[in-house]
Amino acid sequence: MDSQTSQSSQAPQPSQSPHTFQVDLRGLVDLLSHHLYSSPKVYLRELLQNAVDAITARRAEDPDAPAKVRLYAEQGTLRVEDSGVGLTEADVHSLLATIGRSSKRAEGLQEARSDFLGQFGIGLLACFVVAERIRVVSRSARTPDAAPVEWTATDDGSYTVRTLPGDARAEPGTTVHLVARAGAAEWLAEDRVLALARDFGSLLPYEVRVGDEAVTDLPAPWDRSYPSPATRRVALARHCHDLFGFTPLDSVELDVPLAGVRGVAYVLPAAVSPAQRAGHRVHLKGMLLTERAEQLLPDWAFFVRCVLDTDSLRPTASRESLYEDETLAAVREALGERIRSWLTGLAAGDPERLAAFLSVHHLGVKSLARHDKEMLRTMLPWLPFETTDGRLSLEEFAQRHPVVHFTRTVEEYRQVAPIASAQGVGVINGGYTYDSELVEALPSVRPGTVVAELDADTVTAHLDAVDAAEELALSGFLAAARAKLDPLGCDVVLRAFHPLSVPALHLDDRAARHEQARAEAEEQADDLWAGILGSLRGSAPRARLVLNHLNPLIRRIGSLGDPELIGTAVESLYGQALLMAQRPLRPADSALLNRAFIGLLEWATNGEGGR
Repeated sequence: MDSQTSQSSQAPQPSQSPHTFQVDLRGLVDLLSHHLYSSPKVYLRELLQNAVDAITARRAEDPDAPAKVRLYAEQGTLRVEDSGVGLTEADVHSLLATIGRSSKRAEGLQEARSDFLGQFGIGLLACFVVAERIRVVSRSARTPDAAPVEWTATDDGSYTVRTLPGDARAEPGTTVHLVARAGAAEWLAEDRVLALARDFGSLLPYEVRVGDEAVTDLPAPWDRSYPSPATRRVALARHCHDLFGFTPLDSVELDVPLAGVRGVAYVLPAAVSPAQRAGHRVHLKGMLLTERAEQLLPDWAFFVRCVLDTDSLRPTASRESLYEDETLAAVREALGERIRSWLTGLAAGDPERLAAFLSVHHLGVKSLARHDKEMLRTMLPWLPFETTDGRLSLEEFAQRHPVVHFTRTVEEYRQVAPIASAQGVGVINGGYTYDSELVEALPSVRPGTVVAELDADTVTAHLDAVDAAEELALSGFLAAARAKLDPLGCDVVLRAFHPLSVPALHLDDRAARHEQARAEAEEQADDLWAGILGSLRGSAPRARLVLNHLNPLIRRIGSLGDPELIGTAVESLYGQALLMAQRPLRPADSALLNRAFIGLLEWATNGEGGR
């Protein structure tokens, strides 16, 4: 008995009947307007999209069917008429009243899905973002004897369906009526509707009008025929100005048939930061998908703004951006190759236009050349670099100098440039973005080129040594100078170099600066941290103050007998050398400059009083 009871308790229970999800339409519309769509303006895109897809469906069965869309706006209402395939009463119940159901899934249309703009089934739902009531009147082209059907829905989630008299809509197609919700009437005003229709639908393949105003403007500017290349450039420049608000330096054709892309890239007339991602306008089968497509081009192509039409890229659910997939990656590579080809074409056939472009956007090309040896080889005669010989290309600089010296920072270049130039040592400033990487890559595209980083030791080695007897005679002065600067982590050396007008040169390198920073931190740290920093003490060379024995001022200071005055003079020379190198001053350096200045004033006034 107990066993039977146990078996009975374990028997499967009858399954409960399934329930249907209940959708709060107002909550869903709020979700769409605040999270899926960037602006209420997308309602018009949805209306145009539905109309164009309906016409596409009808023409798939009847290629001679009329293809037109008409929009009429007045007093807070909007009427949209299309000559598309239309709906039967069964279609209305199946398609309009089911959220998430798309007519593109309807029988017979699945194979032609790629011909349609909309693929997510949101449909008229987006219109509730601006409308409190939607009324649809439709007559099917597939079932000519079917009566017109009317579907009316309100934003509280209720709807009604009824058939109308046979003459309510004599021709196949659909008419959508919108009544604005409170506070949204401006979105249904005629001027706003016209502006949005032109923005979204100027490249649509069918005739679209708002009242009597034409919306479509085909063929696209890049597909039109022009009398000459110059005329084409002028027309595209005008199109760019109307669309983006600037007159481009040049335009690049983006004809990539294998990627299903046609369009144009406009070169910005002013330099922009590589970190600034440009927004591009992308049309999908003629309908504007987005004007902020940031991932369309490679990162290095930040100097262009694109407008194009494609039938291969996949939109996200909101249809306001592109879905990142293999197709987009392939299109991005193809468009990047097209811009690269344009650059190499300019280098080969139009050097003046290339020079004008590089004067503004050399940074973008340098970014590309870092990873593309062929581009670096092509651009060697054109890319500008700051050098001790002036602003030159790498090719021209390498022809002048057997060894291409460069510095990694702007500060290092400013230290050594005047002296190196006077000694006949050519130096490239590699402190700007990408420059040092390109200089180091030079031997890979110009075999036989010797590239070397310039440091303080190399500069010092190029300066002439002073006669041993003369340096011995100045040993007392040099000892006093070294003692004065030793607390600052700086040595003093005597050399002879040009130009004569430079009394002293401050030289250091990154290793010396790192050691200096470590020593300063050690002085300010507690015992534990100071011990740790002390264990990291390196054997890097210290900074050095190179005194110019050819300079008359150095000769006079070297002959001074007053140790205190020698110290003040050396501190002044050290401070002046720092300022000449345009190095940032540490607190200790600022204090030294102030002390030296006051000391010289005191010496001058005391000397004046004593005379």
